[in-house]
Amino acid sequence: MAFKKFALPLVALAALTGPVIGQDGGNHGLPISSAGNLLELATLGHKVVMPFPAWLADRSPDAASLRDITTVKFSEIGDQATLEIYPRGEGEAFWSTLYGARITRQADATLEQMRSVIIDVYARACRPETVALFQLEPDEGDAIPPLGFVCGEYLHATGYVGRGEVMVMGFYKSETGSAMIYQEWQGEAFNPSDSTTWPVSTEEIEARIAQLKTEIAFGPVD
Repeated sequence: MAFKKFALPLVALAALTGPVIGQDGGNHGLPISSAGNLLELATLGHKVVMPFPAWLADRSPDAASLRDITTVKFSEIGDQATLEIYPRGEGEAFWSTLYGARITRQADATLEQMRSVIIDVYARACRPETVALFQLEPDEGDAIPPLGFVCGEYLHATGYVGRGEVMVMGFYKSETGSAMIYQEWQGEAFNPSDSTTWPVSTEEIEARIAQLKTEIAFGPVD
């Protein structure tokens, strides 16, 4: 898979600024339900319809059983809500993969601006020489394709010494809010220019990117 064909310019990273997107440890319940074979999250006056975690594909999951077969974290603070799902037995202190959604009621920024802020937030946690970005398609106006982010090695200050991650994310917008749906994979530090050393296969990355492009619906609650 030709990850670098539509690579974004890394030189732009130093000029980008934006707030770190935070979470708290509170649990305000799980505003989730099943929508056919998809997961529906309703929060902040919006609804997100998204695939279930890919690692549950052979288990025919539904929203009612999600807490029993995964570790789920949800927080809603002000104008921002975050849902993160980990494999059972994993969590914030240790994870091999996580799948999540971040929703905000703010709609002032364009998707391109939102993407730039997110890139900066994640890049700040990584050794600069190990950061890489990729897209499988070019931008087409306001319709931006899912983005891939590679961090070959975290900075020591992050608490993940000797580890790195690969992440894919999709960006979505309504007239009154915006959302990011994403999946991350973490493992031992690796060579960002050699995908055979990454903590996830290119086939799995490609499959998740396809889902982020075609199986996500985001909009205000009717």
